[in-house]
Amino acid sequence: MVQPRLQIIIGSTRPGRRGHAIASWFHAHALAHAGFAPELVDLAEIGLPLLDEPRPPQQGRYENEHTRRWSEIARAADAYVWVVPEYNHSYNAATKNALDYLAKEWVGKPVAFVGYGGVAAGARAVQALLPVVTSLGMVPAAHAVQMPSIRRSFTDDGTFEAAPGLQESATRVLDELRRLTVALSAAPGAVPLV
Repeated sequence: MVQPRLQIIIGSTRPGRRGHAIASWFHAHALAHAGFAPELVDLAEIGLPLLDEPRPPQQGRYENEHTRRWSEIARAADAYVWVVPEYNHSYNAATKNALDYLAKEWVGKPVAFVGYGGVAAGARAVQALLPVVTSLGMVPAAHAVQMPSIRRSFTDDGTFEAAPGLQESATRVLDELRRLTVALSAAPGAVPLV
């Protein structure tokens, strides 16, 4: 069986963000897990402007090159992990914007989250994203990796060091995503991962 492609999407585009280091940690963990062929996708590098397509994404008739490029990237994945910060009791605008750009590319694919920020550990961001990804036809995992008080998790040079329990949480998420990915690829009408 071919290794399913897992995109670990860095949802924050803010200068000074912590999401890139957290996503890099999760990417390394996914490589060691060996259930996927993981790749990092950085929304800051993709550089999507505020949604500027004249037609609804459900039509799939994209006029802008940045949208076509984003569509190709997202379409290539079999599963997703969004690494999202919690801003003001919810998720950030760049994440919502990137999700809203596309429609058919998301349908029938499993998704999980790594949430971070403050005492809520990104839980409110993840909870707010669940109805969004569900309405886009994605299949959310039951578990998420949640990181409280992340400032203590960084060394002076900016390296992320996972707190106790985070490795196990990441493994649980990857195991569940793998099960979902295999099950969904075997569903009638799905393209198998062979």
